[in-house]
Amino acid sequence: MHGNEEKQTGFEIGVVVSKKEGNESFECVEFLVLEFNNVGLVIERVVGLSEEFIKVAAPLETLGRAAAELQIKKPTYIGMDLQFEWDEVEAFVRQPDGSLFSWCERFCCFTHLLYGIINKTESVVTLMYNNKVINWRPGESLVKKLESEGIVKKVFPLHDETKRKQLMRTWALNWLDMTNQPIDEIYTYFGTKVIATYFAFLGMYTRWMLFPAALALTLQLIDFGSRQLLMLPIFFIFVTLWAVIFFQFWKRKSAALLARWQIGYTVGVDTGFKYSDTERSSLQSHMEHIRKMGTDKIKEKAAFQRDEWSGHLLRFRNDALVILSIICLQLPFELAYAHLYELVSSDIVKFGLTALYIFTIQYLTKIGGKVSVKLIKNEKNKSSEHRADSLVYKVFGLYFMQSYIGVFYHALLHRNFTTLRLVLTQRLIVSQVLENLLENSIPYLKYRLKKYRAVHKKKLENGLSMGKVQVTTRVEKEYMKPSYSQVLVMNLKMVYLMHNITEIRTDALKLLAMLKRPIPRASATIGAWLNIFQFLIVMSICTNSVLLVCLYDQEGKWKIEPGLAAILIIEHVLLLIKFGVSKFVPEEPAWVKANRVKNAAQAQDMCSKQLLRSISGEKKRE
Repeated sequence: MHGNEEKQTGFEIGVVVSKKEGNESFECVEFLVLEFNNVGLVIERVVGLSEEFIKVAAPLETLGRAAAELQIKKPTYIGMDLQFEWDEVEAFVRQPDGSLFSWCERFCCFTHLLYGIINKTESVVTLMYNNKVINWRPGESLVKKLESEGIVKKVFPLHDETKRKQLMRTWALNWLDMTNQPIDEIYTYFGTKVIATYFAFLGMYTRWMLFPAALALTLQLIDFGSRQLLMLPIFFIFVTLWAVIFFQFWKRKSAALLARWQIGYTVGVDTGFKYSDTERSSLQSHMEHIRKMGTDKIKEKAAFQRDEWSGHLLRFRNDALVILSIICLQLPFELAYAHLYELVSSDIVKFGLTALYIFTIQYLTKIGGKVSVKLIKNEKNKSSEHRADSLVYKVFGLYFMQSYIGVFYHALLHRNFTTLRLVLTQRLIVSQVLENLLENSIPYLKYRLKKYRAVHKKKLENGLSMGKVQVTTRVEKEYMKPSYSQVLVMNLKMVYLMHNITEIRTDALKLLAMLKRPIPRASATIGAWLNIFQFLIVMSICTNSVLLVCLYDQEGKWKIEPGLAAILIIEHVLLLIKFGVSKFVPEEPAWVKANRVKNAAQAQDMCSKQLLRSISGEKKRE
């Protein structure tokens, strides 16, 4: 075993149960703690103001055997992802910090151990809770049963205080490093999909933003006289090339991070958790239907084709519903705002109108997201990641319309570039101020309100009107915190740069100090957002070309004069460069590709040798 191997995890899971008051009978809670101990978990009980908290840790062997039961696949030293076996633990590659399991894998194991406590007897087990009889039926999960009875109120991840404080010091409060972040430590602590990949992208994006921000500031400060109009096409070309090159190099960085974190594009940790209950039951019924048909290849092929096309039609129907809702409901609202903005003459009223508009679309986006979630439940997605991508595409469609329909209205219909610049400036400032205010204040206010209610309730129970009652335990404070819920013109580039620098630190502070520890979710890339970024690059080339045409063709004659012809040529050249760069710059570094090829060769060689031994052994027995 490795010298730096951990013997036991810290207390990483909290289970909230009802608190015993007076002479109440809480046999079921005592029984739950006993069952936790029986499966090998380490328990520490903490009494809070109104609830009791069970902090859960586990020895490494307990987690290892749970991982084997879940058939979790992990990378090995021969380059293959193999099903984990505790007895062969030395064959599996360790995490960057030397631990055997990632946080995502540990969370899956904890979930399996907690919810895997079932009644294996053939009779009903009777438990008591406050003089109420609880019948634990055969094959039923104990934790789920107690959750349905309101005895277990919540199961949630706990922050590791040592690691949390270290990240606060080296990351959230370390303003001197600007965009440098301990990405490996963030990955180890939070997991990949929503946290580590997001901050890796935001850090790289902010560093690269220095180049267009510097050019934008130069063009704003220097008067080029009669050549000022030439600066717009130059800036447009520069920003487009910057976006194309940045996107390609981000894909290289993403591939390097995944290789460093030993994560493939098919993540083994999702084994057993890849499908939701609805998806799994649908898949099982579909496979059962195919098995009943026997060996009839024609019927089997027809069944797969029918299932494939029904899934496509369901997604098409849902996408059509989202598009129709945008056209019928959101488009009139967006056009009304843009029209009112043109009619109003007071800048103060325009600013207030923009604030009201942004506040309204925040809730429209939430409503659209809820509708999209309900729609995708009826889709036949292959996995939870495909389902998440489908949701991202739908919500992005709503957000894209909210962000750009007013811009198109001002630019193409009114051709008022002064108003267009004012609209973009106001919307950027108001949206960033409003979003940061809501994102940072609401979690804190929710925490303070929940804390106040708990303290006030305790005072009423004790008959105290003035006494001092405090929340003193760390686990109760974490329980009260909200859960983690899982963005164009020259003179705005510097604003975006400063916003991104502060966004990194404020988001880090929220994750470490204001919210519960997020539930980890494994993912190989940022999924649908890569395709969306590709779409935005192409759209930026087209829309900026149209804006340049409108700027040079003030009279609206739309004649192919030398200037307009040059813009058309620039657009086509940039589109060619965009697709050319994607072919010229490899999507993964050479060392990543070399390691992947080496691992594949080693795995193939070992499989070939084992297969030859098997064939040779069978021949000798004959």
